Amino acid sequence: MQLNQRNNIIGALTAATCSLLGTPAIAQESPSTAEPWQFDTAILYYGESERVTAVEGVFSASKDFGNEHIFSGKITIDGLTGASATGAVAQPSAQTFTRPSGKGEYQIAAGETPLDDTFRDTRIQLNGQWTQPLWQDYRVSSGVHLSKEYDYLSMAVNANLARDFNQRNTTVSAGLSYAFDSIDPEGGRPVAFASMPLRSDYATDQAFDDAFDATRLSGSDDKNTLDLMLGLTQVINRRTIMQLNYGLSVVDGYMTDPFKMLSVVNPQGLTQDLLYENRPDSRTRHNVFWQTKYALDSGVADLSYRFTTDDWDIDSHTLDSRLRFNLTQDSYIQPHFRYYQQSAADFYRPYLMAAEGLPQFASADYRVGEMTAFTLGLKYGMLLDDGKELSFRIEYYQQNPKNPGFAEPGVLQDLDLYPSVKAVMAQVSYRF
Repeated sequence: MQLNQRNNIIGALTAATCSLLGTPAIAQESPSTAEPWQFDTAILYYGESERVTAVEGVFSASKDFGNEHIFSGKITIDGLTGASATGAVAQPSAQTFTRPSGKGEYQIAAGETPLDDTFRDTRIQLNGQWTQPLWQDYRVSSGVHLSKEYDYLSMAVNANLARDFNQRNTTVSAGLSYAFDSIDPEGGRPVAFASMPLRSDYATDQAFDDAFDATRLSGSDDKNTLDLMLGLTQVINRRTIMQLNYGLSVVDGYMTDPFKMLSVVNPQGLTQDLLYENRPDSRTRHNVFWQTKYALDSGVADLSYRFTTDDWDIDSHTLDSRLRFNLTQDSYIQPHFRYYQQSAADFYRPYLMAAEGLPQFASADYRVGEMTAFTLGLKYGMLLDDGKELSFRIEYYQQNPKNPGFAEPGVLQDLDLYPSVKAVMAQVSYRF
């Protein structure tokens, strides 16, 4: 799969910290008796225009066994198909590329963004979490995470400690998560900045196979991620609750996307070579998250902001807002707006110049480049008998990559090097 196409974020740590979702305006003592199981199911469709399509099914279950001894678990299965941008630039003439497996090739028409249509994968993910009181006013939570794809295995553990103050209107928490990922991409991991071999350049299939194998590293590689999160949740009054989190993430290991490449162009903007990318093998990221929920007479207003910065020089800002309106006692609508903006990584290059030497690191992946993105959506929910709920959500997403200041030589001035990515998301959820 495209390793960075997914967002491999360990959600268990976030789930272990004090979340605003479902928190009452004034905290109440939990009943000591066991409660029945609660189940949530959802089917999600995500489709990009002429690119990736994903279908995901989620089944989660939770139960309070009494005295705040709570178990929650989730199973996620999703399938992805379609085409993904390779990082190579469009050209005024047709281009030929070798498939990541080394078996076969594909052509891209003149003026078109090079897309690899071999993007297909199925993922199965399992999450489990246990929460219980530890001492008076203390709660502890721990969990496990397992995710398996064709060429990617992720395993994680997490733990969280929370303490309540001020009649449980104030909660402070600290969470820790460790993840281990193993990467074994189809066709093998490319040698950094090795040239992509093309079948037309070799007299025999064996000569081409030997050249392709020379661009690959043997065996799999791995990545280790350590996340720390500190949280503060405060009930402001009967209508308002606020949360503030600080997160630190330290990643070490293989972070190059083995399916991405860079075009090497001459002063006329014409491609002379195709090189596999190379990214740093470490990353430290800091983020600050703030969220406020306010209970209206006829609904709930939810506003959040996240700032993230890292040593790749990527700074990002995320503003997210939801406004729930109760149409009747048993139904509601919830408009959603999200805005995202990020700067480019210090090693981002939309292409390399043939006359210049190779940098230490470089990637043309637009996801580490400068961009803005927005999401517009609407959710409709119905409350059914016995606490059941059925909801429908539809959203439009648009990502707009930008030129962070690179001159465009020759023919590249007449080509769209930063095309927008547009997608539609639809979801049906049922809680019982």
